[in-house]
Amino acid sequence: MAVTVEAVGLTKVYGGGRTPAVDHVDLATEEGEYLVLLGPSGCGKTTLLRMIAGLEQPTEGEVRIGGEVVNGLPPRARRIAMVFQSYALYPHKTVRQNIEFPLKAEKQPTAKRRERAEWAAELLGLSALLDRRPRQLSGGERQRVALARALVREPSVFLLDEPLSNLDAKLRATARDDLKDFHERVGTTTIYVTHDQVEAMGMGDRIVVMLDGQVRQVGPPQAVYEGPADTFVATFLGSPPMNLVPREGTIVGFRPEKALPAEVLGAALDGHRRWTLDVQRIEYLSGDRHLHGVATGLGEQAPVIVRLPATVLTPIETGTKHEFVVRDDDLCWFDPETEKAIDGPAG
Repeated sequence: MAVTVEAVGLTKVYGGGRTPAVDHVDLATEEGEYLVLLGPSGCGKTTLLRMIAGLEQPTEGEVRIGGEVVNGLPPRARRIAMVFQSYALYPHKTVRQNIEFPLKAEKQPTAKRRERAEWAAELLGLSALLDRRPRQLSGGERQRVALARALVREPSVFLLDEPLSNLDAKLRATARDDLKDFHERVGTTTIYVTHDQVEAMGMGDRIVVMLDGQVRQVGPPQAVYEGPADTFVATFLGSPPMNLVPREGTIVGFRPEKALPAEVLGAALDGHRRWTLDVQRIEYLSGDRHLHGVATGLGEQAPVIVRLPATVLTPIETGTKHEFVVRDDDLCWFDPETEKAIDGPAG
């Protein structure tokens, strides 16, 4: 049965340091949720995961699993299973032996070990590979063996620490689909750590954006993308990132794909802001045009990027000025001192 995981005031300070790796984090999963911890390297997301797992002890705060405080309990007693960046498979053991290993360590009967291993292998498409050794498997297959080994323990919570980072781009895309499908079938509460926003946006029911050991925003991927809580979230999510333009004591932001050439809308400009882009460079990426230049008319002159899909055929040349529009509803506003989101001016 899926359970909830809670971090209450969770803090970790290493050695005699003053700067916490994790700084008073309050966080709770929902039952059966796929929660993704997202942030740059060194932001504290792996340390937070390891404290939930019991591999690190918090300096302050509590970890609760299924409503019970588990501080001080070893990982096995927490009924969690963790899959690491390195799959840590035993090279001299077969796939079957690797999957059965945690059950053998618990002295489970041979028949039960075999039954559970074959069930997990079938669920993850490994039945034909049970007699192979890890060196005979692809990266994606090794990742599934690591998942199967975790699954046979019937954990209440899965903790995944960048399990796809060793795969190439094509395999990563396939493995993302496999992991999401696996979660939907098993329904176990899952916490997934990544620095890859594509993984976070594509896999998470909710994402937790972290920086400097603190949670900056929690929410469904689309809500966080469209309504960032501060300028860090605004520029960390999205490729290209959100444009930020200083304007009369505020900062106005908009996503590159939200801008359109003015002529596309014709006379229907109600609820839009018109501005000019001095186009300095054009990139063609996956059919889209990325226009790099300097914007005027939204506030102070500022560098911006506009992403035009292949369906927008308006001819635009480097070294020219072109009029663009962006909907008022697509603008985000931030306080320049706190960098936090604020309500925009009326009209």
